Amino acid sequence: MDFLLSGITSITIPQLVMYFVGFLLIYLAIKKGYEPSLLLPMGFGAILVNLPLSGVVDQTLPGIGETHGIIQWLFEAGIEASEALPLLLFIGIGAMIDFGPLLSNPIMMLFGAAAQFGIFLTITVAVLLGFNLSDAASIGIIGAADGPTSILVSQILKSNYIGPIAVAAYSYMALVPLVQPFAIRLVTTKKERMIRMPYNPVSVSKRLKIMFPIVVTMIAGFVAPQSVSLVGFLMFGNLLRECGVLHSLSDAAQNILANLVTLLLGITISFSMRAEAFVTWQTLLILGLGLVAFVFDTIGGVLFAKFINLFRKNKINPMIGAAGISAFPMSARVVQKMSIKEDPTNHLLMHAIGANVSGQIASVLAGGIVLNLLTTLL
Repeated sequence: MDFLLSGITSITIPQLVMYFVGFLLIYLAIKKGYEPSLLLPMGFGAILVNLPLSGVVDQTLPGIGETHGIIQWLFEAGIEASEALPLLLFIGIGAMIDFGPLLSNPIMMLFGAAAQFGIFLTITVAVLLGFNLSDAASIGIIGAADGPTSILVSQILKSNYIGPIAVAAYSYMALVPLVQPFAIRLVTTKKERMIRMPYNPVSVSKRLKIMFPIVVTMIAGFVAPQSVSLVGFLMFGNLLRECGVLHSLSDAAQNILANLVTLLLGITISFSMRAEAFVTWQTLLILGLGLVAFVFDTIGGVLFAKFINLFRKNKINPMIGAAGISAFPMSARVVQKMSIKEDPTNHLLMHAIGANVSGQIASVLAGGIVLNLLTTLL
């Protein structure tokens, strides 16, 4: 009883805040269906690591002394020491992606690049607000709308805010259906949103689908060497899918590996959500900056589409530019839903899918470019 009372009386106000954050993430995962595979483990983990004298963080064992708890061990082995968990997840993501819509309409590749604008804008703003360059770069990567990339970059740069960055990245990924329509309507007219784009797919050969991940990896190695681990694992997963001779491995990567790593990554990242590190004014600022990055990535893609329409006879619906972020396939679905709302006969899904898978490549390249720049500057 004395031990129970000592545990209860040692609870701090910041820990109570983290219990609320944990319950909120679990609520959003179960009740709202927002990225449940990640928000639920992160929410439960946020509660676990903030329990008084929690053995999941550190513990004292008879005859051994003080030793790391399971979540701390997973964090140090899988993220801090080797960045293994985020990278392994990229294999599963790559195995899920069909680059066919992009290869049949290569112009969509441009929107993946344009929709990374918010990253570099937010890095600049974060530096002006007083964050050091490593932290600012890590915060900006939230705009990639790619949780594993955000975690990996912030860990490699030794950011002090891995927990808030991870929560912001995954939360805004989950909130794509709420955030993107607002940003799109902000910079488009109804007439622009009703531009029709007939889908006339070009046949893509199996050989091209096999060569694509190999060539992209090599180009990334020459352009942004720091991105090779991210791009390489993503493209390796895609090669498993497209080669046609490794069906069982492709299925395992898409299902068993992706689900297992997602489960471990969600609860492991909660180690950086301990109250003393998370409940700060910087966390609120990071959440705000993450939203800025996300909104301006969307706006950047839309404005780029409007810009190239100045030189095209066959206009591109500017909403396609918004699908250039990495939140696949949620962003493409948002564009399709908005187009149907404006004109029930206007189907943009396949165009949006092409831009969306381009965003997958562009987001990891952006992460590699940021790492390259920081390595040079620091």
